[in-house]
Amino acid sequence: MQVQVGTSLLGIGYGSWPWQFLFDGFVWVSMRLINRKNRVWLKNLSNQEIEYQLFGDPTWRNLLSTPPSRRVFIYAETCFCETQISELIDAASIFGHELQFRDAAYANRRTILEKPLAFISHDSRDKEAIARPIALNLQRKICPVWYDEFSLKLGVNLRESIEEGLKECKKCVLVLSPNFLSNRSWGKKEFESIFTREILEDAKLVLPIWVDVTKEQVYQFSPSLLNVKGIDWNAVGEDEVCRQIYVATTSTV
Repeated sequence: MQVQVGTSLLGIGYGSWPWQFLFDGFVWVSMRLINRKNRVWLKNLSNQEIEYQLFGDPTWRNLLSTPPSRRVFIYAETCFCETQISELIDAASIFGHELQFRDAAYANRRTILEKPLAFISHDSRDKEAIARPIALNLQRKICPVWYDEFSLKLGVNLRESIEEGLKECKKCVLVLSPNFLSNRSWGKKEFESIFTREILEDAKLVLPIWVDVTKEQVYQFSPSLLNVKGIDWNAVGEDEVCRQIYVATTSTV
């Protein structure tokens, strides 16, 4: 195992390919090396180009072009005491590094975080232009989402999987487009499910994304949606929409 702390890059190899790479908290299991070598001495990165992909995103990105964070992660199967962790953090800070220690307690907390924070309810005709960009953008922000292309596995029961996602998610993103409002099948059923959950839990769960629709059209679909603050996709764009979704889904309030 070789560690290049300055770029928070850690490569793990056990004699087989592919390797796994940990970069700023991400484990990249889909990697390729430009020079096709199966082994790389990560201490000397000057002659290497390493690229990565996010799940579901066809774009290959240059790993080394990402600004260094100087963060170091230590994973352990046992729990260390606070004194030991504090000593490690102090030792790392001497060299200008931020150390994060992740033990069994962290693994338990991470299990909870694996549940989707956002369920993306959309019409399939809006998938390429709106739904998929939202899912990929939130994934880059480490915001777990329930999105059909990522969450539906081969052979699973479609209805049960969707209902489970709607029950577990913290918020439901509704892509309110003309296509969605005219869809009386899955889109309408997903909305009715999350609306019922709102009543049951007395909670605000819906995050409406308005796309080329009017108040009158939304009112005809569901009058109650006019009482929920939404955001206009065309007015603010993808990044701002996803930023607001991220804030809403990760807020502890």
